[in-house]
Amino acid sequence: MISKNMNARFIFILGVILFGALMRLIPHWPNFTPIAAMALFGGAYFRKKHLAFLIPLGALFLSDLILGFHQWMIAIYVSFALIVGIGFLLKQRIKVGTVLLASLSSSILFFILTNFAMWIGSPFYPQNLVGLMECYTAGLPFLNNGIMGDVFFSTIFFGGFYLAQLKFPALAKA
Repeated sequence: MISKNMNARFIFILGVILFGALMRLIPHWPNFTPIAAMALFGGAYFRKKHLAFLIPLGALFLSDLILGFHQWMIAIYVSFALIVGIGFLLKQRIKVGTVLLASLSSSILFFILTNFAMWIGSPFYPQNLVGLMECYTAGLPFLNNGIMGDVFFSTIFFGGFYLAQLKFPALAKA
């Protein structure tokens, strides 16, 4: 019975991650994506740490194969991996407030790292403090959309899984 519970749980969690990757392929507002929610959810719910990294990062990579790559991809993947780590911190404390805080923290982390990478690797901004501030200022609308998307998708993923566990006890921890 435990094996069936773990399999149903694993398949459901995997399905949520793959759904998130598919949602990236649908037209959306800039940065209103499930990227951070996928990473948080994987970090919080996969029991094995290597799966918490491999499956969400793999789903991100598969969707990027369709969407395309750019020179700042490393910052996105590093951010994504760090957000999985934030998900680890949620494991034993999954509540509305902690998920909201983790989602907001993830948005800010993603914004800081990806915009820093843009500033470092781009000829658009002078390589000084003024240029860095210009880069962060130009990215603020994307931060706004990122926060909205991260909170929205985290609510869907975490809330949906909570409700599914109530309806289907086999999804709950064994």
